[in-house]
Amino acid sequence: MANHYDTGYKELFSYPEFVQQLLEGFAPPEISELMDFSTLKLHSGNYITPLFEEKFEDLVWSVQVNWQGATQEVYLYLLLEFQSRVDRTMPIRLMHYVACFYDHLLKAKATTPGKGLPPVFPVVLYNGNPRWTAPQDIYDMVQPEPPAFLKPYQPHLRYYVIDEGAYSNQELAQRHSPLSGIFGIENAATSWESLQQAVDRIVAIIQADPHKPRIDPIITRWVKRHLQRLGAGVNLEALTSLVEDKNMLAENLENLVKKERLEGRQEGRLEGRQEGHQQGTLEAKRNSARKLIALTEMTDQLIAEIEELPIEDVERLRAETRH
Repeated sequence: MANHYDTGYKELFSYPEFVQQLLEGFAPPEISELMDFSTLKLHSGNYITPLFEEKFEDLVWSVQVNWQGATQEVYLYLLLEFQSRVDRTMPIRLMHYVACFYDHLLKAKATTPGKGLPPVFPVVLYNGNPRWTAPQDIYDMVQPEPPAFLKPYQPHLRYYVIDEGAYSNQELAQRHSPLSGIFGIENAATSWESLQQAVDRIVAIIQADPHKPRIDPIITRWVKRHLQRLGAGVNLEALTSLVEDKNMLAENLENLVKKERLEGRQEGRLEGRQEGHQQGTLEAKRNSARKLIALTEMTDQLIAEIEELPIEDVERLRAETRH
């Protein structure tokens, strides 16, 4: 995950109002409508995952839900997946991450085996260019389909994916929240002009928000990181408030739009980030395949399908692990 995303989005979702906007605007209503968002509590921690040999700091919130007259605590597991490709091993990763989180709860004595484990709602937030196509339940990765007498014994863990790029500008406009404005900026990847329009929209949203003094600096910091990552050449040091400095920002973006039109690059330099993302994709797939070869009993054919690699590549990688 790129550092700008890592820092920017983790800051956003360390505030309960943005978690609420994510769930109310983009999660299934039959789930979000049961949540008492006034009870949101952050439970983030650092975990070491031996399976994937990485340290992760995903965001975990608890929230109370009211179900059939009873109140129950549910954990929201928010995984930020900002890569240029779809990770088809996500079901395995989520199962492992949730298991590590449960282990953490037991070790921290937040619960006991006798009391049982709390329910978890795993959410993957993804902003890559290709639409998300990975299986959303680890059961769907069990191939070929097991016979009926084995089906009850296969693992199940379903996650919910929020694919930012799958939402049109019209759909985002129906969700009149600062977070929908951020998604709009993320999706404005075709030209500086589309970015300018997205920034204008989020400024209008902030101005109308009753909590403007609180959310303006939060979103301003996110936008500054985003513009820096895009190489916008905007005077970022002077940008301290999207609302107060909107004229200065608008002027800078307008200059970029004029330059874009003058040079005739309607796709704009913003698309350069997508091209850059494609570099190293093949090697990333091979690294993921190496992990599956080393840590699972999957066949070469299944690994090739998951990682979208030629079967010959997987066979060669497996041969390398034997030496």
